Amino acid sequence: MPGANPLSFPAAKATPSKRTASKEARRLQLIQATIRSIAKHGLSDTTVATVSREAQLSQGIVNLHFQSKERLLFETLKFVADEYRDTWERALAQAGPSLAERLEALLSVDYDKSVFDRDKIALWFAYWSETKSRPTYRKLCAERDQGYDTVLSELVAAIIQEGEYGPLDSAIIANGLAAMTEGLWLDLLVNPKDMNRDKALRISRTYLACLFPKHFTPI
Repeated sequence: MPGANPLSFPAAKATPSKRTASKEARRLQLIQATIRSIAKHGLSDTTVATVSREAQLSQGIVNLHFQSKERLLFETLKFVADEYRDTWERALAQAGPSLAERLEALLSVDYDKSVFDRDKIALWFAYWSETKSRPTYRKLCAERDQGYDTVLSELVAAIIQEGEYGPLDSAIIANGLAAMTEGLWLDLLVNPKDMNRDKALRISRTYLACLFPKHFTPI
């Protein structure tokens, strides 16, 4: 059985040349400022002005790097989606060989400090609320979920088979795990005094122990 200690997956660091380092660092600074602005003001009230204030840079710098507010919002969503994908792919690569270790590593990503962050969770809910009217947002959000959901469902199906847990529906269980994660994200967003990373991990692990008692024990 996997250990109870939560995993932490450091972000990969690129090594751009000196010529490009300043540009990339500035873009990252502006994207991080956009994340904070969306968390504070929401998506519709985030503007070039609010981002420039968060970044403590001129509006001209924002326009120089992103040309428009819409481009800035798109690139911010893409950055966070790519970061999430890179984190769960790295978690699987670092996980132990057992199915239980791989499933726990995958689910632990949703409570990793780079993901289980109130500003980023606020951002996800903000963009999700716009996916119906913004096809580009919908496409990026769907791409973020697709690979993760496929691996999650495959791991659940393999554990059901390995543990001989009977006629359980792997797709339904995977959907339930994903829904639980989003619910815990929402709890952190609206009730941060009562929800934290350790508690979310305990809830997740307890749920897994109820489903797959041969593979998991509660924390």
